[in-house]
Amino acid sequence: MSIDVNNESGTEVDEQAILDIARYALARMRIHPLSELSVIVVDTDAMEQLHIQWMDLPGPTDVMSFPMDELRPPSKDDEEPPQGLLGDIVLCPEVAEQQGKDAETQHSMDEELQLLTVHGVLHLLGYDHEEPDEKAEMFGLQAAIVDGWRAEKGLEGPSPAPTVS
Repeated sequence: MSIDVNNESGTEVDEQAILDIARYALARMRIHPLSELSVIVVDTDAMEQLHIQWMDLPGPTDVMSFPMDELRPPSKDDEEPPQGLLGDIVLCPEVAEQQGKDAETQHSMDEELQLLTVHGVLHLLGYDHEEPDEKAEMFGLQAAIVDGWRAEKGLEGPSPAPTVS
């Protein structure tokens, strides 16, 4: 799996954890091991510009996903996953930090960025949360992936509750 993490935010983040959880999520979703992903960490000004340009919404947001080849997880266990460019995930640590503080189960900025990375991966794979049944599926899968990664890393406690907007 080729995953690039590029921190342009000026904020120190745990880039290795972002890389690790993205790799774990893609493996768990059975995405071809030669597929490519880019994760970019930006400040609030850059995120606000992207949010306005692509979503026509004011202010910065926590995570945005820009799919490329529209790869999807294989539907059958014996199906060969396609290889390709997944796309870009853009994260904003300043928004993530505030969301972690505001969450019902308060958590760190890095924990929120890990959750947002998985959220972004799922969006790249075609998952959405506009409808209640879609939201239940996506957030359930998101929690399972984050919990599985945390357990594998020996981190205590369950994953942070979803705070994604």
